[in-house]
Amino acid sequence: MAPNNSVLRFRLLPMGQALLLGLLTLLASPALPQTAVPAAAATALPNLGDGNDLTPSAERRIGDRIARELYRDPDYVDDPVIMDYVQGIWQPLMAASRLRGELPASLDEAFAWEILLGRDRSVNAFALPGGYFGLHLGLVGIVSNRDELASVLAHELSHVTQRHISRSMSRQAAQAPWLMGAMILGILAASKDPSAAQATIVGGQAAAVQSQLNYSRDMEREADRIGFTVQAQAGFAPQGFVGMFEKLQQSSRLNDAGGFPYLRSHPLTTERIADMQSRVRQSEQAGVSPVTTLEHAMVAARARVLSNSAVDALRIWGQEVQPANLGKLSAAAQVGSLYGATLSALKLRDFALARATLVRLQERTAGNAAATRLARLLSLEMALVQGDIAGAAGLAKSSAMRADASRAALLLGAQADTLAGKGDAAAQNLQTWVADHPRDAQAWQLLAAAHAAMGRSVAAVRAEAEVNVAQLDYTAALTRFKVAQDMARKSSLPADHIEASIVDTRARQMESMLREQALER
Repeated sequence: MAPNNSVLRFRLLPMGQALLLGLLTLLASPALPQTAVPAAAATALPNLGDGNDLTPSAERRIGDRIARELYRDPDYVDDPVIMDYVQGIWQPLMAASRLRGELPASLDEAFAWEILLGRDRSVNAFALPGGYFGLHLGLVGIVSNRDELASVLAHELSHVTQRHISRSMSRQAAQAPWLMGAMILGILAASKDPSAAQATIVGGQAAAVQSQLNYSRDMEREADRIGFTVQAQAGFAPQGFVGMFEKLQQSSRLNDAGGFPYLRSHPLTTERIADMQSRVRQSEQAGVSPVTTLEHAMVAARARVLSNSAVDALRIWGQEVQPANLGKLSAAAQVGSLYGATLSALKLRDFALARATLVRLQERTAGNAAATRLARLLSLEMALVQGDIAGAAGLAKSSAMRADASRAALLLGAQADTLAGKGDAAAQNLQTWVADHPRDAQAWQLLAAAHAAMGRSVAAVRAEAEVNVAQLDYTAALTRFKVAQDMARKSSLPADHIEASIVDTRARQMESMLREQALER
């Protein structure tokens, strides 16, 4: 991966290498602060507590630049169903981190704390500068329970709360540019091929590269240690850490490609498993074993379908739910397979098969509130894909759906209401939501559609501009706000003039933000 911050792909970010990405961004952005580290500090052992030269606001600006590119990436996906599930794990971890004092209020307010899903089958997650996190659907699809997923998120959260990215950047600022380049090449090689890393080190700055790799290993151990305590504080089974490391050992060659341990940027997976097993035995929840719930099995199946939508892959799901095959699976695996088969059939537009497997899914999830809810959302999704407006509207206004306060229910319900000619209801619900969640680009997009369906052109264009704002594309946002301004000037509708005052304010804000960005360059 070359140091080019204009092309940042989800699939190019191996797990735990976000520290490297931060370094690449720093090198590619000469206007960003690179305060030199005192000579005494350069020879000292890594300080794993504090001592950062990069301010939270400066780190957030770096993260915003990276996130802006990821939003444009074809692999970026905002799936409300999966994101609801992930947020149900993420928010308790955030609360536990605050409670333990790992997340100070100043950092809490300065950073984004946002998870971006990547449509990639690799088992991968990473932390980015400024409180952004990447999570591959491949990882969501492979974990066996919510505790394993919590262990990954807790680990990446700890990278950020402990300011690992900032500390790594500050450490590199003390080195000459050519030496930093050599170290980055060494770390890149180590992440993919230990033998190539050895050749790079022997060919040049061995001591400097080795120092950085050791520093990264210290950070990984610290993220494991703090992540373990945060996960336990949040109420998740600590055994999830062990299970997750075992999966990483099986699915990735990153830590077990035969290279020497001292050439690796992460501790050996076997070492991490042993460390976590020791911590589990000493914890108060040593006897608590993670359980694969029906809800988790369904979400994992959804992640696998969305990460691999090739026709052949989708057809395999139909074979898996044949009675002879389904009977060999556990109850949770059966429900997951039926969910995956229904969604796959829906994507293949085989609506007859989708309806048949949905009925079987509903039968097996009856009595389980969380699983029944996911089956209901899938039913509404199916009606929308089929173009069954009446059916979708009926599901959206059902008492069960109205009682569902999730984001997925809101967004699917808004689509159904808009198609059914109830744009006012959709707009009202969405407007309430975006007032509390202004960074929700998909909600703004649906609000734009609802306004457009009601003939509110200025409001629709303004909502489209807010989509760009939510995805940090201020140039595109300003263009849309100016279009809305022109439309408002030509309109005779009172509502458009009210909307125009909001648009004027937002346009000025975008101009100010673009000026700030220009100064940073």
